[in-house]
Amino acid sequence: MLRLMTVVLSLLVWVTSAVAEQSPAVSELLKGLATRDDLKSLKTVIVARDGETIAEQGYRGHSPSDSTNIKSASKSIISALVGIAIDKGLLDGPEQKIAPLLKTDLPSPADPRINDITIGNLLSMQAGLGRLSGSNYGRWVSSSNWVRFALAQPFADEPGGRMLYSTASTHLLSAILTKVGGKSTLSLARDWLGPLPGFRIGAWERDPQGIYLGGNQMAMSARSLLAFGELFRKGGRTIDGRQIVPADWIDLSWQPHTNSYFSGDAYGYGWFARQIGGENVHFAWGYGGQMLYIVPAQKLTVVMTSEESGPSARSGYRDALHGVLAEIVSAMKTR
Repeated sequence: MLRLMTVVLSLLVWVTSAVAEQSPAVSELLKGLATRDDLKSLKTVIVARDGETIAEQGYRGHSPSDSTNIKSASKSIISALVGIAIDKGLLDGPEQKIAPLLKTDLPSPADPRINDITIGNLLSMQAGLGRLSGSNYGRWVSSSNWVRFALAQPFADEPGGRMLYSTASTHLLSAILTKVGGKSTLSLARDWLGPLPGFRIGAWERDPQGIYLGGNQMAMSARSLLAFGELFRKGGRTIDGRQIVPADWIDLSWQPHTNSYFSGDAYGYGWFARQIGGENVHFAWGYGGQMLYIVPAQKLTVVMTSEESGPSARSGYRDALHGVLAEIVSAMKTR
């Protein structure tokens, strides 16, 4: 037994050394983040290039294998499930109207515009319904029926109009997936994304009707989030060539459909986009600084997880994380 433990420990040391040797510059960069005052909330960073982890670091006792709440970064996972459902024929496509799918939860009387909302509108945050994120989030999740509460919100814009970021829109997608898939969204995720090596969803909050919360309160490790990001970077294929997410859905998800009023970033179907470090970057972003970055031109996938103690946008912390990514991109270019 002692000999086996020695072998295992030696292997772990070798793996850690191998990761560091692949990119000493990036490894040193990540180590240096521990002393930065603007990054005190940082928990983990993982950097992968062309599918290989070249550096990873945990901070203040955290590890990339620890489960963490990825918050709104989970919206990108819901988007992937919608794309798979369309590919399987369970949904017609982004232009499909949602009212017939959620007819038992529609308000009465209903604003006729509710009949114009599409699957794509929910994905791109252009449903037009009043926002149920930020200061409105608490009263929404305190309601007895989250789907009905969301559908009963007064319209703040026309369907297909400006971006109105709302976790309720993604939750409606979870409700739709549950209905057309015949099982819970978590079961669908495990069935459809489960074949992806390293992918796992742990704890996940549900609404009073048992529907898993689309777009928030999902537990994953940084390594699991990296596996999901790598799937998208590789066009929806696993390392053994199995197509899990349709490649055309990834293209559509990364295509700008609107822009964030708050950050100016482009927004597709569950993914933000902007230039960072001189490169086009697609990214999932969760409250507190839960980040999944994909830099296609550099074959880079980067995950950063953070404490959930406060918002990352207003504090400037999200911009600091973008800056870290820019440093990583620069370090890779000068290798």
